[in-house]
Amino acid sequence: MSNTPTARFTVLTLGVSDMRASIGFYESLGFTRKMRATGEEVAFFETGGTVLGLFPWHLLAADAGLPDQPRPSAFRGVAIAWNCNDDAEVDRVMAFALSKGARLLKPAQPTSYGGYCGYFGDPDGHAWEVVRAPGFEVRDDRRVSIPD
Repeated sequence: MSNTPTARFTVLTLGVSDMRASIGFYESLGFTRKMRATGEEVAFFETGGTVLGLFPWHLLAADAGLPDQPRPSAFRGVAIAWNCNDDAEVDRVMAFALSKGARLLKPAQPTSYGGYCGYFGDPDGHAWEVVRAPGFEVRDDRRVSIPD
């Protein structure tokens, strides 16, 4: 029996400034909220294979033992991806997100690796990449299949 933990990625929690506004934004994108009994203290959304969590920015910082200020206004070194199966789907997702209040960070365009992607920012500036990546397939269950 091995004592080595099994690597897994289960939840991505975003620190947000306005829980009500962020909950509304992610619901408007079509993510299904679960555990609604938590009210606006914390919010969890099904995303296919993992869970997206929202938590007040200052409380998440405190929980991690990090300072709440200054909040970054530049790139944070993280992007959340919304994979698509074709370029037209990327364009539809980008237009949809922008119609729900997302901010355009980069229009969708061909990539150097043969894909197609654009970026939008959520209400707190978290970057989302909307992408068609060669070899990646989004299955009907919303999980991504990638080649070996």
